[in-house]
Order: sequence, then structure tokens, then C-alpha cells
Amino acid sequence: MNNDKFALPFYWNDYEDIAMSLYEKFGDDFTEAKIYRVRFTELLEWVLSLPNFKGTREESNEGHLEQIQSAWVYEWRDNQ
Repeated sequence: MNNDKFALPFYWNDYEDIAMSLYEKFGDDFTEAKIYRVRFTELLEWVLSLPNFKGTREESNEGHLEQIQSAWVYEWRDNQ
């Protein structure tokens, strides 16, 4: 994971950055099918705990979480 203190922060609309961070965190522990079965409540907590993520719980919505989930699947596919 990028723990660089100079790394730019990212927010809810930075789907690809979030997806890359989730892939770095979980690697191949989550397949495409498992990613699509992650509950949004869990995904929300995981995103909020990512280093350099500066969004808030109140700014999140289902659309953001769906986009993050899809981007995470594409990131997983790119690494297979």
C-alpha cells in the first residue's frame, strides 16, 4: 500500500484510486464474484479506513459504492 506521506488524498469520486487501494489491501483474497457479494456496509467501512482517503461517511451513497465495486472488479481483472 502507498504509505507515502506525500501521496495525494482521494475522495468518493476517485473510484479508480479507491479500487487500487482495495486491491492492494486484499489482493486475490477477493475474486470477481466475491467482490460483487461484498455488502455495502462492509465496503463503506473498508473505504473509510484506507490511508489517504479523506471522504466522510456522510458524503457516501449507494452510487459511489457501486462505482467503487465495479472499479475494484476491473482492477482485479487487470491483475489476473
